[in-house]
Amino acid sequence: MFRFWHACGCIDAIFAGSVFALYRCDLLDISVVHGDGTTTAAKKGGDHIGFSGHKRMKGDKVIAYCDRNCNVVAPILSAPGNRSESPLLREALDQLTSMARAAGLDLRGNIVSLDGIYDCPANRKAIFNRGMTPNINENSRGRKSTKRGRKQIFDPDIFEERFRTIERVFAWEDKFKRLLLRFEFISEVHYALKTLAYTLINLRHFCRR
Repeated sequence: MFRFWHACGCIDAIFAGSVFALYRCDLLDISVVHGDGTTTAAKKGGDHIGFSGHKRMKGDKVIAYCDRNCNVVAPILSAPGNRSESPLLREALDQLTSMARAAGLDLRGNIVSLDGIYDCPANRKAIFNRGMTPNINENSRGRKSTKRGRKQIFDPDIFEERFRTIERVFAWEDKFKRLLLRFEFISEVHYALKTLAYTLINLRHFCRR
């Protein structure tokens, strides 16, 4: 059933509705968008699963974006656990801009804050081409010598926000026991459950009223 709902776009439409409701109620603060990736271990085999490097762990790797109020603003991008996170960022940016366009949000001039693992010219160019400013901690392991010229734009205070925003969202996600480990054989079902979890996280503001 979840696979059918996801295939027809119902789950994504529900999530988009939660983002639009937050926007209408002025609960979104997208001046800074925080992004990060996480890996979910798989209880059993299935499609879309790969070994995750030295950990020898099967699972799914996802990338999600949230605003400064811990609201998820873009659907997750799911990939096998052995995929590198850095190239996945460009695909996740397409989902972020598509969701913003559907909800009537204007991301131009906003800041995208990311971890040092995403520090590469291709990712910075992809963010600049969408009218946004990257705030990425430079990864010294990505270059053999110090790069000449002016330093990249980086605000450490904005970067520190990720520990109480996107990392907090991932901690809330772990409260959903069905998502702590992947039990689903089909990736689309697991994706649909994650999207519903992020929808509930977005709707927490309305549950208090």
